[in-house]
Amino acid sequence: MPAEQPPDAAWPETDVGLKEPACGLSTWLVTPGAARSRFTASMNFGADVALLDLEDSVPLTGKNTARTAVLNFLAQGRGSFPGRPTTLGVRMNAPGTKHGLRDLLGLVEPGRCPAVLVVPKVEAARDVELVSQITGATAEHCQIWALIETPRAVQRLPSILSSPGLAGVLFGAADYAAAAGCRLTGRALSYPRAALSAGAAAAGLPAIDSPFFDMHDLDGLRKEAEDAVELGFFGKVAVHPRQLPVIRSVFQPSVEELEAAHAVVRAAEAAGGAITTVNGRMVGPPLVAVARALTTRTGAAPVPMSSEEDHYE
Repeated sequence: MPAEQPPDAAWPETDVGLKEPACGLSTWLVTPGAARSRFTASMNFGADVALLDLEDSVPLTGKNTARTAVLNFLAQGRGSFPGRPTTLGVRMNAPGTKHGLRDLLGLVEPGRCPAVLVVPKVEAARDVELVSQITGATAEHCQIWALIETPRAVQRLPSILSSPGLAGVLFGAADYAAAAGCRLTGRALSYPRAALSAGAAAAGLPAIDSPFFDMHDLDGLRKEAEDAVELGFFGKVAVHPRQLPVIRSVFQPSVEELEAAHAVVRAAEAAGGAITTVNGRMVGPPLVAVARALTTRTGAAPVPMSSEEDHYE
């Protein structure tokens, strides 16, 4: 997850409320909790999840101020965006820290628990269970997501992923690289990424990949996002609105892919579940299952970026 983003007081404010959880998961836009002027605008770029961050992007001296700003924003209630639902999320501080406990105390107040609550530095199932117990979170009104960002967490994945209150997991590449003493490269992080994606799939949970931190290298972002798709991740976190169209385009199946998947599903249904062929290729139950899964990953078209994105510098 990003460590820092520069503040910006010039973001335009629009009269937009907060919303209920959306079904999309591919695009997550993280906004520092210290950048109060960005909160509303961050929900208007078409991301599936707009994540307000109280952890790494907020210095210790600004934790209390950022918490108050985020809790006040949450207290405004939930609204909707015509044709583009966006889920509001918060990344709290680690539950084992004093600021994490203060975050939880604030979030248990009526109307202040976000639709998505990301718990950082998770290294045991108890971390998730503690947050779930304190907030009373349930899948109906507040989804708890675990941020996996240490070698110890990767070792303990089976236990963490079996937590009853867990809705999904995210990978924190920067913190993992720092903890493991490895480089922040695709090769160095291939094992934890694969382990997290496979473990989440086994637990029936979605996994979201770490941000790509170079805001201007969209080719590098696309390559890393394509690698994440191959590993089975459901989406990726963005640190700037300009990254959202790239991420969405990679995780959203192409027209050709969808047509081929629909053809496989139609052929399987026509064959009554028996092995059949499509365009000369034998199709059995495993390939049908893959095709059915692909047809569920459609999502809406990317939202064109307005001039507002230029203020996210």
